[in-house]
Amino acid sequence: MNNKTVIITGGNTGIGREIGLHFGSKKANVVVNYIFNEEAADDTVHHIKNLGGNAIKVYGDVTKLSDCEAIVQAAVETFGQVDVLVNNSGITRDNLIMRMKEEDFDQVIDVNLKGTWNMCKSVARKMTKQRSGSIINISSVVGIMGNAGQSNYVASKAGIIGLTKSLAKEFGPRGVTVNAVAPGFIETKMTEVLPEDVKKAYMAQIPLGVFGKPQDIAYACAFLASSKARYITGQVLSVNGGML
Repeated sequence: MNNKTVIITGGNTGIGREIGLHFGSKKANVVVNYIFNEEAADDTVHHIKNLGGNAIKVYGDVTKLSDCEAIVQAAVETFGQVDVLVNNSGITRDNLIMRMKEEDFDQVIDVNLKGTWNMCKSVARKMTKQRSGSIINISSVVGIMGNAGQSNYVASKAGIIGLTKSLAKEFGPRGVTVNAVAPGFIETKMTEVLPEDVKKAYMAQIPLGVFGKPQDIAYACAFLASSKARYITGQVLSVNGGML
């Protein structure tokens, strides 16, 4: 990944941060997108540089196409081109459908699914013109298996898988690969807040008997972005400890 340019949405914390740090350790140029917590974005940029990579932070709301285009433009102006896009931004608004508010459904779809679409659209012309590039969309194990109380989140993550497969067919003739990574239960702030009995119930479904770590997702993304995955496109790489 030496001197390759990587955009990571939601790259300032959690899984996005770990992806950025890993690419940075491979001497990549990393664009850390954020919408909240600018201090965390600064810290992530600092650590990427310490690891030998280069990095900038770029504010942008992925639900707005104009912001997504500005993120891509900042990457091109700073580093010359875009080689890898990791669509990591995501939110949850969990509830049973009888209790879920319409705005909770809309917000999750807007960030998780439309945000992914917006970023893919924003890099499409650049990647297809240079006839190279890798797009990695972060889906979820529940986007494959479903999950009660998460109809909005599951719909968004399942939609990302469909989007991935469609864009792989669109971009393939121009040398651009499009794949998805579907994490299982990963140790993040999102899973930290789960009650202990819920954690134990989920743990019982995982053959390896442990939750994954953000680094596990970073390694999967780095593989799909590398030349070793040049003949892989339109696929979903599940990183879930055997849960599904």
